[in-house]
Amino acid sequence: MREAINQLAAGDGIEARGAVFTKPEVVNFILDLSGYKATSDLSQLRMLEPSFGGGDFLIPAIKRLLGSWRIHKSRNPTRMELQDSIVAFELHKKTFEDTRDAIRELLTQEGITEKDAGPLVDKWLQNDDYLLAPIDGRFDFVVGNPPYVRQELIPAPLLREYRSRFSTLYDRADIYIPFIERSLGLLGPSGVLGFICADRWMKNKYGGPLRKLVSGDYHLKIYVDMSDTQAFQSDVTAYPAITIIERGTPGPTHIARHPVITQEALEALAVELTTDNHGTKERVRFASGITNDSDPWLLSGSSQIELIRRLEEKFPTLEEAGCKVGIGVATGADRAFIADYEKLDVEDDRKLPLVRTRDIASGEVGWLGKGIVNPFKDDGGLVDLSEYPRLNRYLEARRPIISGRHCAQKNPRNWYRTIDRITPSLLRKPKLLVPDIKGQSHIVYEDGRFYPHHNLYYIVSEEWDLRSLQAVLLSSLSRAFISVYSTKMRGGFLRFQAQYLRRIRIPEWSSLSDSMKMALADAAVSRDIAACDEAVCTLFGLSLDDLDSLEMTATR
Repeated sequence: MREAINQLAAGDGIEARGAVFTKPEVVNFILDLSGYKATSDLSQLRMLEPSFGGGDFLIPAIKRLLGSWRIHKSRNPTRMELQDSIVAFELHKKTFEDTRDAIRELLTQEGITEKDAGPLVDKWLQNDDYLLAPIDGRFDFVVGNPPYVRQELIPAPLLREYRSRFSTLYDRADIYIPFIERSLGLLGPSGVLGFICADRWMKNKYGGPLRKLVSGDYHLKIYVDMSDTQAFQSDVTAYPAITIIERGTPGPTHIARHPVITQEALEALAVELTTDNHGTKERVRFASGITNDSDPWLLSGSSQIELIRRLEEKFPTLEEAGCKVGIGVATGADRAFIADYEKLDVEDDRKLPLVRTRDIASGEVGWLGKGIVNPFKDDGGLVDLSEYPRLNRYLEARRPIISGRHCAQKNPRNWYRTIDRITPSLLRKPKLLVPDIKGQSHIVYEDGRFYPHHNLYYIVSEEWDLRSLQAVLLSSLSRAFISVYSTKMRGGFLRFQAQYLRRIRIPEWSSLSDSMKMALADAAVSRDIAACDEAVCTLFGLSLDDLDSLEMTATR
């Protein structure tokens, strides 16, 4: 275990360390939002910085601490008077040493004697793994920018230990997730956490356990969407947000988006976000009921959330109404399993015509002729290659590629299986095809001739007519549902993933009149979005104003 920690501590490269540096204006903004201000007697409070890096947060916090002391005490402090005010961690050894030296110099410049400065820094700073180190007591503030480290970059023994300690390290969660869990657990009775980090956990699957934790004993006080802003000192691919979370009963959340990154603008916005007079604010909205167990956070205005919740209470989900959502097949080695259908030299019953995202770009299926090798029997087991000599020759010729996959190495006997099981009966079912990443709803009807690739989600139903369902899913209402729940991509694109599609509400098919069924189907066939919207408003008992409200949510 210690060897694994030392490996990270000595690692080179920003990506491996998860280091992203925050602009000074944004740091001061977060400190203001958290309430760590010199006007308070900060010497009586405790602050924790879980990953201080180059001191982006820590150095301004120390300056505020010293300024607060002078305001309230009118003299320079001694080491003993400030030694419990700050605890800060940094794992990377070289970074720790450089920042330690800079802080020691800062303290002497601020009037702390050299005799006190060294021991004070040594008391404050710890070169250790924040997630594993023992930490005494509780804190009034935890602030910072936790590291962005993907699981595959963490040594396996260390990852196992993290998983054993932190229930929120779930699925494909980034390491910043347990950083938040531990930080929340270290807050005192009225403690405040102020972080800037990726916003993915607020809506996606891996964030569920952490959202549940927050909804139980904490209040999401402030949320600031920092996407499309220059919050960091270098360009990053993360979609950041500032969250101010305090221990206590959940209540209204103050929300702001895309602030101007200047000291003056952020200082003014901080005042608006930290006062409770909602009626006079132009840049701040507020919403209640955002945290609800492990549900994705709906961070739109209160009117939009109210409408979405009303629809959720009244109508069943897509799958409760008899529709099934799935995803196409992943092979792990597309260049081996996928080729021109006519050129796949295998038995005819061992290949299937494949539909991919590019085949449906026009809004209809325009098959480009690709096929996929199918190593599965209809009942789900793998075929015996001795019974299929052409398939056997084809796979053996590509064995180095196919057997190099993780799933093949894990189970060598089944080296020739695709990652996902292929179910040939799905090919023959009419289905709706949905690409993952799109700016608008792109729902394509397929009449049962193709098998979907892994970059397509599909919807089948024994209850709903798929053409009528297509109209509902093409409508602005369904896009608004996806937008409210989905994580957003650059350029305004949305993730039309199964976890979000399953949240769309629809009525029971049996409750629709014949005229409504016809109106929906006609609108879908013509791909007339305005007609889809009109029919859907009637179907759900919505006004056009309601739909406009949801569409505004979808474009924010």
